[in-house]
Amino acid sequence: MKIVTLLNEKGGVGKTTLATHIGAGLAIRGLRVVIADADPQGHATVAFGFDRLPGLYDLLVREESFRNVLQVVPQELYEIPGQPVHGQLYLIPGNHETRAIPLMTSDGMIILKRFAELHTNFDVVIFDTSPTPSLLHASIYMATNSIVYPTECEFLSLDGLIQSLTHKESVQPTRNQWGLEPIELMGIVPTKYRASTVLHNYNLNNLRHQFGTKVWDPLTLGTIWAEASQRRRPVFHLAPDSKAASEVWAIVRHVEEALG
Repeated sequence: MKIVTLLNEKGGVGKTTLATHIGAGLAIRGLRVVIADADPQGHATVAFGFDRLPGLYDLLVREESFRNVLQVVPQELYEIPGQPVHGQLYLIPGNHETRAIPLMTSDGMIILKRFAELHTNFDVVIFDTSPTPSLLHASIYMATNSIVYPTECEFLSLDGLIQSLTHKESVQPTRNQWGLEPIELMGIVPTKYRASTVLHNYNLNNLRHQFGTKVWDPLTLGTIWAEASQRRRPVFHLAPDSKAASEVWAIVRHVEEALG
């Protein structure tokens, strides 16, 4: 089992959108997937129409079993109409109590230890995170195998990306002490991309110059993303033949290939 984290220390760049689409896409393609909502806003939870609940808090603080916090995401909420789902998708919901987790446990390895319990039952866990760095982030870093970084091709988002990459490197000495491999930079996903703007093209080219093939093809800005969010469905469920669906499937395939 691998743990993949969506991260950028800038809000509104598409972390939740990518986390839910990657999770649903991998489940459609046959993997057993858990999405863990580690953002106190609980947006990965409500994205599938679930009520905000302290699932992650209960797991890490109240020592609940996974059986009591895992929520099955019904296939009809994310499937491509007329096509079978070959895997399974589960959700660990979150709510405002998530922000209190670091205050209620002093064990920085708690996420690594608890999620090791899922090792033989699932293929991948996807963490959706808040933009604000915290001790919860530190615990997620200790459990993470790979990170996907969404970013807009604009200054503040790119600055958040650089800060996030710096923090990834800063935790490696602690990971070394525990015998953990370096965290992989799985990919950088430009989001809300407008190909008609000089600024976005300039910044995308700079990203590709610095990070090469780690920069995946961008997700184009379009109203279908807002419509899908409003309907609490992935774009490939709502509009399977759309450009947005094609672009996000390319991201899913990148993740699948990186997972091996």
